[in-house]
Amino acid sequence: MKKAFLYNEIAGNIAHQIRNGVLKTGDRLPSVRMLSTQHGIGINTAKRIFLELEAQSLVESKPKSGYFVSMPGYMKLPLPEASRPLAIAKSAEPDQLINSVYSNIAHKELTLFSIGVPSGDLLPLAKLKKEIVAATRELKDGGTEYEPLQGNEKLRRMVAARSLNWGGRLKESDIITTNGCMNALALCLMAVAKPGDTLALESPCYPGILQLAVSFGLKVLELPTHPVTGIEMDAFRKLLPKIDICLLVPNFNTPLGYYMHDTHKKEVVSILAQHNIPLIEDDTYGDLHFGAERPKCCKSFDKEGNVLWCGAVSKTLAPGYRVGWVAPGKYKEQILRMKFIQSLSATTIIHEAVGNFLLTGRYDNHLRQLRKTLQENYNRYAHVIANHFPQGTKISQPQGGLSLWVEFPKQIDTAELYNDALKKRISIAPGRIFTLQDQFQNCIRLCIGLPWTDSLCSKLQQLGKLACNL
Repeated sequence: MKKAFLYNEIAGNIAHQIRNGVLKTGDRLPSVRMLSTQHGIGINTAKRIFLELEAQSLVESKPKSGYFVSMPGYMKLPLPEASRPLAIAKSAEPDQLINSVYSNIAHKELTLFSIGVPSGDLLPLAKLKKEIVAATRELKDGGTEYEPLQGNEKLRRMVAARSLNWGGRLKESDIITTNGCMNALALCLMAVAKPGDTLALESPCYPGILQLAVSFGLKVLELPTHPVTGIEMDAFRKLLPKIDICLLVPNFNTPLGYYMHDTHKKEVVSILAQHNIPLIEDDTYGDLHFGAERPKCCKSFDKEGNVLWCGAVSKTLAPGYRVGWVAPGKYKEQILRMKFIQSLSATTIIHEAVGNFLLTGRYDNHLRQLRKTLQENYNRYAHVIANHFPQGTKISQPQGGLSLWVEFPKQIDTAELYNDALKKRISIAPGRIFTLQDQFQNCIRLCIGLPWTDSLCSKLQQLGKLACNL
């Protein structure tokens, strides 16, 4: 056990120095023998450390020269283009393609690069089961009663306490629990929108949000979006007169994984408040930051209660539990009324169990490991893409989250690639499902929340080969 701990600690320290720029591309690392002597470990352990760093695409070996810090895969590839959607509200939904992609969600024989949730292999399943059992024992009548309309008190208290991590300063009374984040977003739209209103979104955008907007009879205005910084502020200001409601995912959205700078968040909140335009903020991915600190939210800068901040554990802890929440600001009474009409109560036992899990501190321990895995996976995916995908391929540089956006040369149709990949038991998410406009046909989103194995690496290489054949 001690040897395993030492091995992980040494490999982790070297990886940390590389990712933070202490060790730079091209720097020579100590030899196997020197590493063995420095840390008092065996030669085989030292070799294993270098093999692990190689697997993460952080180092490369050069015959008769030793190990060197390698160029990260994402630095070998250019960024995707910023989106340029039409400046009109459109509602052309790619129903058939969306239905086909998401019908694969329960097909365990497929490699699901298409579904943006962490694999169960990366989740603390045994601990969650214990919390379910404990909640059944602790709750009155075994959890068969309805919760209060506002939701489980313990869960709301813990969500409010965790808001200090991003400057939220929320109170338990500010939070309303929901059945997942999509339910929270739906309640928000029901509370602030009416049919025919124009909803502004990032482009590309999560298909579920697009479908939700269309089902409510809303016009969708897709905003030009940069893959690193998010919505382009000049375009946002110009389009403001057309906007009735705004829905943004400023922290590591899917599919781009971008992070909106705090100055832009603050400006967006201020501008929308001045025009009394509600801002619905989906912060589902905020806890999956690759950097040292949890990023702020738009809600951090909300002084008027105009931001409806939504979150969940669906992308971090338990997708199937459907545990979400909203801090709706000045729209609290409208949201409570919508929740009363739509669902009245969440699943009592599940929300109590998640509240307990947050209370114990196990959630933060889990997040640290999950974030580390996701960042390592991103580097591994980038390395494979750089070496096995068609020349001219571009990839995003997510700073957190679960998604990697891949842009192929224009001639590659990813709807066709989707069909070819399915025949090889590989499921991908074609770019066209992330928009209501005629764009992104040469793009795909890949989920990086899968455990890295030789089989997964082989499937990714196989996908690159299929793309090359197109």
